[in-house]
This record gives sequence, C-alpha cells and structure tokens, in this order.
Amino acid sequence: MNMENHIKRVKRREFLKSSAKLAAGTMLLGLGSSKIFGALNPGRLENSIETVTLNNGVKMPILGFGTLYLNGDEGIRCVSDAISVGYRLIDTATIYGNEESVGGGIKQSGIKREELFVTSKLWVDDYGYESTKKAFDTSLNKLGLDYLDLYLIHRPRGDVKGSWKAMEELYKEGKIKAIGVSNFEDGHIDDLISNFEIKPVINQIESHAFFQQDRANESLKKYGIQMEAWSPLAQGRNEHFTNQTLAAIGEKYNKTNAQVSLRWHYQRGIIAIPRTSKKAHMMENLKIFDFELNKSDMQTIAALDLNITQFPEWE
Repeated sequence: MNMENHIKRVKRREFLKSSAKLAAGTMLLGLGSSKIFGALNPGRLENSIETVTLNNGVKMPILGFGTLYLNGDEGIRCVSDAISVGYRLIDTATIYGNEESVGGGIKQSGIKREELFVTSKLWVDDYGYESTKKAFDTSLNKLGLDYLDLYLIHRPRGDVKGSWKAMEELYKEGKIKAIGVSNFEDGHIDDLISNFEIKPVINQIESHAFFQQDRANESLKKYGIQMEAWSPLAQGRNEHFTNQTLAAIGEKYNKTNAQVSLRWHYQRGIIAIPRTSKKAHMMENLKIFDFELNKSDMQTIAALDLNITQFPEWE
C-alpha cells in the first residue's frame, strides 16, 4: 500500500464544533512562552504566528502548511485557503509535483510576496552543481516567484557537495534567503560544515509523537541548526487521531489530538508543517496558542515515542 492510499484510509479526527466560529484575526493568541527553545523570536508576523530566528538571521514562522499530495486545482485551492486563514509558511518540493499549484494558490490568495515564507526542495535526480541551478530556476518559474525563502537538499544522496556549492552561490546572489537540508544525519551535516562556508539553517526530518527525534534535536541545537518536523501528525498513522493518550490530554483543554501534538512541537521549539485539504482542519491546526501543556503532559507524550520511523517506504 503506498503512502497516499494509506492516508486516505486513515480516519480524520472530528473538528471541534466551536472552531467553525473561529475568525482569522483572533485565532492565534500566542503565549510567547520563555520555556521553549530560545531561537523563538518574541516578535510576531502580522498573522501572529511566532517566528524562529535562523542561524543567518532570517525569521521563519514556527508553524506552517505542508502541501504533499495537494496537486492541480485542489492544490491551488488549499494553498489559497491556508493563506486566507493565517498561514504564512508554505512548504513544497520538486518531487511533490505541485509547485505550479502552490504558485497558483499564492497568486490566487492576493497576498504580498514579502508576507510569505516559501520553501521548496531539490530532488536527488537534480543533484550536482549545474543540475541544481537548472532545477532551482525550474522551481522558481513553476512557483511564479522571484526568490525562495528557503531551499533544501531533500535527501543525503549523490552529489550533495556539488548541489551545496550551487546553493551557496544562489544564496549569495539573493535568489534564496536561506539554505538547508532534509533527512540528514549528523555525519552528513558534519561533512557539509567542514567543507563549506555556509552551514544549513534547517534540517527538516520526520518527527511526531511516535518518532520524536529528541537526540537529533539536541544535536542540531549544538550545530545551531533549527529542526523542522515533516508529518508532525504522522499523517494519521498508528491511529494518531484517535490515540487515547493524546485524547485524554486534549480533553483537559478542550483540544483535539492534532492540536495537542502541534502544541507539543511548539513547546519543544520545533517548526511543524501539518498538511490537510480541509479548511476547517487548517483552522483547527492553527488554534494551538491559547493553551499550554504542563510538565506532566509533556512527559506523558514523551512516553509515546516508539523511536522508529512510521514511514519505512521513505527509508
């Protein structure tokens, strides 16, 4: 069974009835907690989502919108909807095959370019110095943008060094505001740092309640690299949306499993990019800044860690 079919079979959690009344202007009442990872910037974007200051000084929203499997007209609608309810970080990738749809959604939203933080990723077929520059131009054209806020090497395979050299040049030319990696381990990052002038600002890796990646997070902090979680809700795998432990915590705060999980990421200082095609769920996933998990809650969620990927097909 492939990932997409699996996702379609997962029962999506019920959206809180009260969230239907949520207004975009009041949905994010951040706590500005000093208890979370110190990279958080006390200032906020216009939509009130807190930002993380990356190691090159660029500010990035701590909560964003993932676009995996959102293609065609659906992709355009979803990206436009996500922006309309408050998202400013939009994440895509060459391998998703939806950069044109993401660009269409951005255009349809009518928002000013400078208010958005757009990420795309270089796929393994395009690794190498010259290929990377061509692939970047292709992504930029499909998105209909003049620059990217963040460009990532998607996986640590092939001519990573040739690609990083090209990305450094694109960064220095101002075509990319920040460069980073995805799915890299310590050894891969060490290799980049020891051979190049510019170190990654981000490592985007799998992280959710069942594969928490605490060791990786601590290691990245030592490098001064920000951790970002792909599939922060495990795409519903391992019955995430009906998990009784998360549900019991959520009941105390009148929150869903998804909201508890996203709040847990936030309090760990980790950027999260949940994906959904439903506008109500987009709004639900943003409503995580009006409550705070206590120490006991955090420890209870920590105990859910299976310390194993839930996406073996990506190995």
